[in-house]
Amino acid sequence: MSFSSEVKTELCAAAVHDKACAVAECYGVLLYCNTFTAREIRIVTAGRDFAQRLPRLLKRAFGVEFDRIIEGGEKSKYILTVTDRDKIRKIFDAFGADADNTPVLHVNLGVLEDPGCRTAFLRGAFLAGGSVTDPDKRFHLELVTSHFSVSRECYTLLLELGFTPRETVRSGNQVIYFKQADAIAELLTTLGASKAGMDVVSAKIGKSMSNSVNRKLNCDFANADKVVAAAQEQLNAIKKVDREIGIPNLPEGLQQAAFLRIANPDMSLADLALLSDPPVTKSCLNHRLKKLVEMAKQISFN
Repeated sequence: MSFSSEVKTELCAAAVHDKACAVAECYGVLLYCNTFTAREIRIVTAGRDFAQRLPRLLKRAFGVEFDRIIEGGEKSKYILTVTDRDKIRKIFDAFGADADNTPVLHVNLGVLEDPGCRTAFLRGAFLAGGSVTDPDKRFHLELVTSHFSVSRECYTLLLELGFTPRETVRSGNQVIYFKQADAIAELLTTLGASKAGMDVVSAKIGKSMSNSVNRKLNCDFANADKVVAAAQEQLNAIKKVDREIGIPNLPEGLQQAAFLRIANPDMSLADLALLSDPPVTKSCLNHRLKKLVEMAKQISFN
């Protein structure tokens, strides 16, 4: 089962008691479903839980039943339809619309004055036309409808609830979407899928920790490369100085620095400084090795 399907299963577990919320949820479903016209209501879904929830919603909201329910229809999906004109007219009336004179579907916000009803409406919209990507892969949640006005008004509703979605058009459909983990988690929790919301938060934390570890490793590798490069430059310089001048002819501090680097070619300056006798600071040892490098450069120049 996909993450999106799991979310919808969790949402379908919500009780269908309050009639006003049932009407609002049905409103969201119908405006985002396959067909919602004066001639036919047609909902196609692959979700068994959603298909089982729909008859209860319709009955609680309008006191009507689907005229036909087909299981295992198009690509093993559930197909639920209403074609009775009186039933459809009753449903349109509940939303303040005229079934015979509504050429363009709209969201009647007057039906959604109660905050609980607005949440129920968005839950229905998501169940019918929404999807969310597995957060372990990427963060993306969207609502898709073919109705421009419905999408714009749903966008406004989300803004009023404190969300900041984005909009686009894909294959002629209107798409409202989110790509921020926090916003997706908050929306899912608001709709009633608190477990899914926590899964998104956990995935974000996991990715953040992974990125932090990767940055630390990359930094460590980069620093290690720098240490190796610097040590190699010092070794090359020491060999040249020894060949032209002779290490025994150098001042004691430079002799010690040279011998320490030859004996410990991969060691960091901090660790190398501790091996000095007597111990010296990292800065002091670095100064001595730089002196040897400068001497080698002078030899090459001359």
